[in-house]
Formats: sequence, structure tokens, C-alpha cells
Amino acid sequence: MKEQFEMKKITRRNFNKLVGAFGTVSALETLGRGPTLLLAAERHVVVVGGGFGGATAAKYLRLMDPNLKVTLVEPKRSYFTCPFSNQVLGGMKTMEELTYSYKKLQRKYGINVVHVAAARINAVSKTVLLQDGKNLTFDRIIVAPGIDMRFDQIENYKPEDTDFIPHAWKGRSATLRLLQQLESMPNGGMVLICPPALPYRCPPAPYERASLVAHYLSQHKPRSKILILDAKEQFPKQALFSAGWKSLYGRMIEWFNGSAGGLILRADAKNMTVETEFGIEKGDVINLIPAQWAGRIARASGLSDESGWCPVDQLTFESTLLPGIHVIGDAAIAGVMPKSGFSANNQAKVTAAAVIALLKEKEPTSYPISNTCYSFLAPDYAIYVTAEYQLSGRELVKINGSGGVSPLNVDLSVRHSEAVSAQRWYDSITQDMFG
Repeated sequence: MKEQFEMKKITRRNFNKLVGAFGTVSALETLGRGPTLLLAAERHVVVVGGGFGGATAAKYLRLMDPNLKVTLVEPKRSYFTCPFSNQVLGGMKTMEELTYSYKKLQRKYGINVVHVAAARINAVSKTVLLQDGKNLTFDRIIVAPGIDMRFDQIENYKPEDTDFIPHAWKGRSATLRLLQQLESMPNGGMVLICPPALPYRCPPAPYERASLVAHYLSQHKPRSKILILDAKEQFPKQALFSAGWKSLYGRMIEWFNGSAGGLILRADAKNMTVETEFGIEKGDVINLIPAQWAGRIARASGLSDESGWCPVDQLTFESTLLPGIHVIGDAAIAGVMPKSGFSANNQAKVTAAAVIALLKEKEPTSYPISNTCYSFLAPDYAIYVTAEYQLSGRELVKINGSGGVSPLNVDLSVRHSEAVSAQRWYDSITQDMFG
């Protein structure tokens, strides 16, 4: 098949050298500058889900082997990024600025994009049943299903209640509903933000959300209050968030952990209240983030275990329940790696390399995987945490001494610099996915 684009090749030896010198992301980003691992004949890899994991996997499969046929199954025609979506609530970004098309993946990289939802995957017949009744056959498949909300964990909180008590944890429409509620609430109103217990998508994000909602309120409704009712006893980057809240917003934000009345037992969308063991709290706006599990296609296909998440071989991200199927991103059980966009992006690249090796009947190579998470507390105030992970046995563990976290007591110029770095990170990773 003659391609309309140029992609050069990279050898396994050169790939390994690049990983050793620069780390996984840097090594994989050089694909297109040296020779690739080519398969003897055209093979077909299907990728289900077009987010940080799926879009990246589809692109890098083609970068690593231009002769590989790749089909990306994603029902939506554009993708709205959860990273940076809190900035929409803070009045710093628009929906359009966080929305991306799949057209370049089709035109520039020759990926077949099918805008139909996947209904079920059959590991025995190696087929994907689509909701329009058609089937796709594959040699291997990468599933990046993201998350679904668990509405069985909080009494009286049902999917239809999200019109009144939105979670705003996936997709444009839920974020837009929360934004409209914030804009409609009175000055002096109460915002309740209710994070779940771990694990869930992007652990620091509820606290970034509280920060940027506080930024919006301080500009437009300064007499308002934010109450965080948390199922956890502590949260990521807690000292950094707490110091920033005090400095930026005074007493606008209050946080209560699970044992101090933060655990939500029941919700009442009609009366806009939540109930904890300490009593009932009423909000003008309630952002209730439910517990989560792997996206529906993973659960329907038998890829999840009793936890609701998908166990994988953490070398190749191949399912330990169904061979030939790889699960990446939020849905996967990936050792101590957090569920984040950056984690999914890195896992996608490592998995793409593993899939090509397995199709060639070669032993996959282990690579370190990185994660970086930036959180904004205001437009020019950000903090970060970063780490690298490697296999210990068959499980991903943090590399001792790797990564770090923003220092606690620094000049505001440092927070401004981190905000600039965060924007550059976002621009870079979205370009990496869709550019």
C-alpha cells in the first residue's frame, strides 16, 4: 500500500539506546527519524477508544510500522480533554480550546478512524462487534476504554441525577452543566465538591477544581464558599494545595476528610443536598464525583475483574484474563501508576512497541514509564508532581529517587514558572496525540 506521508524506521537496538539515553517518551518521539520494526506482511491492529491512550497508541503503531493496518474505533468525532477542563470552570479556557479532531490521524498517518461505538470484543474469534452490527477482525487489539461512573456506591444518586448534581468527570456536556450552574448561583452561595475514594481518574483533579472554581468565584461572587467533602483521609499534594488556598483565597475553601464528615452516604438531587454521618449539607451547586471503574466495553468483554478494573501483564499491558487484548490508560491496573492522561500516553507508546514485537513473535522489551501531573490553583499559579516507574518482577513500581514535587515555600515567581511549564506540557502532549 502506497502511503501519502513519509515515516522512517527505527531498529530495536537504536530504540533501546534512545530509551536508555532519554527515557521512554523522548525515545518514542524520535520515531520518524530512524528505521522502524517492519512486519513481513500487513497485519491489523484495532484500537478502541480515542483519548490520551487510544489516540496515542494508534498514531505510534503507524509511526513504528507504516505497513501495519491500524483502525481506531471512537464514536465521537472530536475529543474534549479532561486535563485542563477545570480551567473552563475557572474562566481561563473555552470548550473549543480543549477540543481536538481526529482528521490528522486519518490524513497524516493513514489511520482508519471508525466513528461507531464498540459493543463487545471476542478474544477467541478476534473480532470487535460495533453498535451498527458490523464486525472488525484483528490480529491484536488495544483497548483504551477510559472510565464509567459507579452509581451503586452512593444511596439515591442515579445517572439521571447528573443533570442536577453533575460529576463533570468525563466529556463536554457534564463540564458545561457544572459551568452553567456556577454562573447561575448567587453571590454568597455554597459549592459542594465531593471527591471519591481512590482509585479514580486524576487523583489531584478535584482539588485543582476547587482552586479554579474559587478563582472564578473570587472574581465574580466573592461572598461564596466552597466545601470539599472528601471520602479520603488525605489527598495528593495536600500541603501545596492547602498553602495555596490560604494565600490565594483566604477562608473560601474548607476541606473535610472521610472521618470528619466528608464521606457521602446519600444524595438528594431534588433538594440539592448530600448526607454524611455528620448530617445533611445543602449546596447551591453540588459537584459529586462518584467512584469509578473501567469503561463499559472492557466490562462487557470480560476484561475487568471483581474490582471493576482490568488486570494486565504490566510489561506488555496484555490482559491477564483474555490473551491478545491489551488494556491501557485509566481502565488498567498498572501497579502504582496513577490514572492520568500522561500515564495513558506513556503506556500507549510502550504497548505499541510491545504489540509490534509480539506480532513479529519477538520478546517485548521493558521500558521505564513516566507520569507528570500539573495542577493550577490560579491562572499564573501551578504545582506539579512527577515520577518514573519500572517493572519489579511483573509489577510497575516507582523508581527510587525519580521525579519530585513542587517545593512548598517558594517565591510566587516559581509558581508562575510552573504555570508556564504546565501550559507547555499540555500543548506538547495534545500535539503528540493529534498533531
